Amino acid sequence: MTTLDDATAMLTGPGGQFETITTDKVDGRPMRLYRDRLANLRFVSEVFGAAHADKEFVVHGDQRITYTDFLAEVNALSEWLASAGIGKGDRVAVLSANNPQWCATFWATVDMGAILVGLNGWWNTDEILYGLNHSGARVLVADTQRFERIEQHLAQVPALEQVLLIDAVPHRTTATYTSSGTATTDPAVTPYRMAVAEGAKSDPGFPTTKIDESDPAVIFYTSGTTGRPKGAVSTHGNMIANLQNTVFSLTLSAMTNPAASRTADGTQPVALLTSPLFHVSGCHSTLVVGFMGGMKLVIPEGRFDPEKVFDLIEAEGVRIWATVPTMIWRATEHPARHDHDLSTIVSVAFGGSPSADELQRRIRETFPNVKATTNAYGLTESSSVATILTAGESVERVDSVGLPMPVVDIAIADPLGNHLPTGQTGEVLIRGPIVMAGYWDNPEATAATIRDGWLHTGDVGHLDDDGYLYITGPRQGHADPWRRERLLRGDREPPGGAP
Repeated sequence: MTTLDDATAMLTGPGGQFETITTDKVDGRPMRLYRDRLANLRFVSEVFGAAHADKEFVVHGDQRITYTDFLAEVNALSEWLASAGIGKGDRVAVLSANNPQWCATFWATVDMGAILVGLNGWWNTDEILYGLNHSGARVLVADTQRFERIEQHLAQVPALEQVLLIDAVPHRTTATYTSSGTATTDPAVTPYRMAVAEGAKSDPGFPTTKIDESDPAVIFYTSGTTGRPKGAVSTHGNMIANLQNTVFSLTLSAMTNPAASRTADGTQPVALLTSPLFHVSGCHSTLVVGFMGGMKLVIPEGRFDPEKVFDLIEAEGVRIWATVPTMIWRATEHPARHDHDLSTIVSVAFGGSPSADELQRRIRETFPNVKATTNAYGLTESSSVATILTAGESVERVDSVGLPMPVVDIAIADPLGNHLPTGQTGEVLIRGPIVMAGYWDNPEATAATIRDGWLHTGDVGHLDDDGYLYITGPRQGHADPWRRERLLRGDREPPGGAP
């Protein structure tokens, strides 16, 4: 078996599939990048959509959608958005449970150079209105359940011009209302399906807008102890770097631990999508990675329910489940887990929480064909994964979140920002092409978080002699619930497909 160091050197060295180079990329500072980088997200949808054409891409309830049909919907929606005056840099917000329409809106938006705004599905009315106004979204794609939270308050969002209702019923598309209850027709509320049908009339292809690596792709909101949520901006280059990092890690795992390879038998990989799409784990590391990899993404309906998940694993032959620790705990503690055939699962991954021995044991007991688990660490601000503990390492280093990706640097700093030696505990810093462009319309917070090219995470940890990262806790006073979710096993309702 090839060793980890040898495989990494082979893959990232001169002539390797993931050869890295160092270039003055940001503000004159050196940055390590992949020599052969994909151009942008639209390149991914054009090239890999055609490659996977007739395979199923999304399964959701009774919907089974192939790559070809999915991209036809994506291009039709892009066409409709363009006809509504949406162009490069404009914001399109999504407020919905995980579903195929969320996925299509993402690709339709980024393919035309517009910016997708992922609104947290658990937000209340005030928070949703803040996100819409702060981002300046001109279009909102929403499901009815969440739209009802703001339906009577649309006059408070003056920039919003169009609402597309995913599950529209006739009476909700005739009028909207001002805060005083007076009917108005502005913004227009249209059934999502009607918009897609209108856009499809011209048989549209992919948009042709020029898109650069530095162009914003998404705004995802993250919060701290005080003030309003901050909108972290991932560029096309950020998301492509995360995509290629993920492909590297899969290739490395297959080389060093063939028994745990996710696609060892050559069949289409089938993945369970339970992380919310408004979070980087669901969007960046499952939707985008899954599209490039030709995966079938199985999206559960409704809130996370272990028994529903077990049923889907059996029915769809799910092989890969990447999610958050609380979902894994709930599944591995559920009394009905042994009443289902879960033998198709060969890979379980969960983000950022040290993988305790007991959790490892429960995973192997529940999913008998899982050879090893995968753990990763990252933030919204790092466009998903910064370090990963590949299959095979997790048994020996159960408390670690792994090694940095090939184009990522990790440092540990004291309260003054000075870098600390190996083994000492301090704040975790991240540098590389995955680091966000900044917080939307918040230069002060951006300057406080990204200093001298380093992203200050607010998480506490240390590095060992081999470069493995260990997370020991959040910085005192830090209250980001997503980061806490990555660090600790919580007892509250975990993130899921239908917040």
